[in-house]
Amino acid sequence: MPLSAPNGPTTKILGIVNVTRDSFSDGGLYLDPDNAVAHARALFQSGAAMVDLGPASTHPDAEAVTALEEIRRLEPVVDALAGVPLSIDTYLTQTQRWAMQAGVDAINDIQGFADPEFYPELAAGDCTLIVMHSIQRGGKATRAASDPATIYTEVVAFFERRIGDLVRAGVARERLVLDPGMGFFLGRDPNSSLAILRALPRLRERFGLPVLVSVSRKSFLRRITGCELEQSGPPTLAAELYCARQGADWIRTHDVGALSGGLAVQARLA
Repeated sequence: MPLSAPNGPTTKILGIVNVTRDSFSDGGLYLDPDNAVAHARALFQSGAAMVDLGPASTHPDAEAVTALEEIRRLEPVVDALAGVPLSIDTYLTQTQRWAMQAGVDAINDIQGFADPEFYPELAAGDCTLIVMHSIQRGGKATRAASDPATIYTEVVAFFERRIGDLVRAGVARERLVLDPGMGFFLGRDPNSSLAILRALPRLRERFGLPVLVSVSRKSFLRRITGCELEQSGPPTLAAELYCARQGADWIRTHDVGALSGGLAVQARLA
């Protein structure tokens, strides 16, 4: 399923399945392939238009995972989910190559495809490329500082460079989806994430490409509200519904059922 260009207010849902040992909110729950497959199917049935499989956590304290281990975790899950639209969440080139050969619908890269030597292979493919901005520019998230007053300018500059590089390498522009990053990917100050959320309409209009947002259970929401991880559902849903009103084309979330229901009610009240 291609993630199409903006054509209206409808927001689609990308459901999260972390096939990991140490993801911050659900590490270990879906490391077993059978559990991952069952959860992915449940998310799809609950309203996800696509399921995002993550073979390695990228929070600041995450363990390092090799491409071979990522593929080992993914292979039985992808094989069992024939018929379910899939995205693979990885920044490792070897895993991305495997995912393209496996015929997945999208690749979701937190580093926005930073390996130019891989661009010819990306150009020869047809899957959607979710190009994410990250202030780290390499590897997993860190607790780096950022300036909320300039973060939008930085995000725009990154996308201008990366979109240009990909398109010049032969990647069709219509295959791209933009993710500005959230939480630690925008810096440890919650105000940087809030600034980008407020700027979503400008970002979407500037590039004319679909925008994806992932605020689900992020620590910046917990810092704003003072809640624990277990109570982060309501702040997450509030932020996600705001993103939908701001024109987000895709929202990546753990709680597909809650968001699907919230979007349905919001649409009836529009």
